[in-house]
Amino acid sequence: MRWGRFATFTLAAALAVMASDARAMSAALPEDTRCTVVGGDKLPAEAGGADALCAAVRQAIRAQAPHARYTAQLNIISRSRLTAAVTVDGRPLPEQTLSVMDRNLNPISIERFAQSLATKVARAGTP
Repeated sequence: MRWGRFATFTLAAALAVMASDARAMSAALPEDTRCTVVGGDKLPAEAGGADALCAAVRQAIRAQAPHARYTAQLNIISRSRLTAAVTVDGRPLPEQTLSVMDRNLNPISIERFAQSLATKVARAGTP
């Protein structure tokens, strides 16, 4: 039981750091870069909320494509499914979907999804 509490605390601390890092980096982001979440009230509490979701996406894209001009609209369909409509340099990418079959969305699944979006944004910006 003790390790479970430690893991929960560590995860919460990591999400808080990601959110604060995203706020600190926001001044350096390209002007037309933004992330919005629709249906954030459907996110399970363990997912960290809409701000944590956008922070994960921003951080991943910033790491792989630091100068990308993008918008991302993340639509929460249910506690286990979300979609993303991403535009890079004014060009829309194909809609991206994350579905978790055996549990609710959580920080690990969201981080993987954010990394996947970042890869697609980086490739879209490559001539």
